[in-house]
Amino acid sequence: MTVPRRTMARVFWRCLFLQAAWNRRGMQNLGFAYAIEPALRALYADPARREEALARHLRFFNCHPYMAAAILGGAIHHEEQVAAGAEPGGAALDYKATLQGPLAAVGDGFFWTALRPFFGAVAAVGALVAGWPAIVAALVVYNLVHAALRLGLFRAGYARGDGVVSVIARLSLPRLAGWLRATGALLCGVALGILALRGGPGAALAGVPAIPLVAAAAGYLALGRGVRLLPAAYGAAAAGVGMAALAARFTGGGIHP
Repeated sequence: MTVPRRTMARVFWRCLFLQAAWNRRGMQNLGFAYAIEPALRALYADPARREEALARHLRFFNCHPYMAAAILGGAIHHEEQVAAGAEPGGAALDYKATLQGPLAAVGDGFFWTALRPFFGAVAAVGALVAGWPAIVAALVVYNLVHAALRLGLFRAGYARGDGVVSVIARLSLPRLAGWLRATGALLCGVALGILALRGGPGAALAGVPAIPLVAAAAGYLALGRGVRLLPAAYGAAAAGVGMAALAARFTGGGIHP
């Protein structure tokens, strides 16, 4: 038995709220169970079996909320096999436990540290050139990209099951993330240059372009020595602001409010 297409649409809609019931004990378990419940209702006519299946998905689960769509689709793929008697009841749990950690790392590296900052830089440059509509456009495009990837992963997980791993590997998200980070950094430099040419806020910083490079290098060195990401980022930012203020004072400039 397969899950009807309309039911799958309901499951995908629900997965957009995966973190709405986040909790310290099971983290995303309630959101996952809520999302998959329509599919389980379609697969298990017997209330006892349906309750047993739902209980399976109330166990601990934690993944990047976008990449979790692939696991959700794959879990339904396995639940279809369980309902047909082709797999044991723990197959879906093994699938979730195996993929949630690796996909969380891939999702954090791509979406949180690459794609989102890239579109933030695009929005900054666009706002300086075209005004606030550029910020709206950047938000719309970012959400279109992430929603398309989320839907594609959900469909691939459902269609391929364990084979979704090869689908994700072909996307080369870590390599693409590196390109997005480099391009985002370049766009930040462009924004700083625009501010310098206009003589507005940030012109004092633009007069000493080595400062952000030095601060960024210090942050990377700290990360290389095992410092955690957030302390390294905040430390680099504080060092950059301090050096900029010091340089502005000695050069007779000022940082405008």
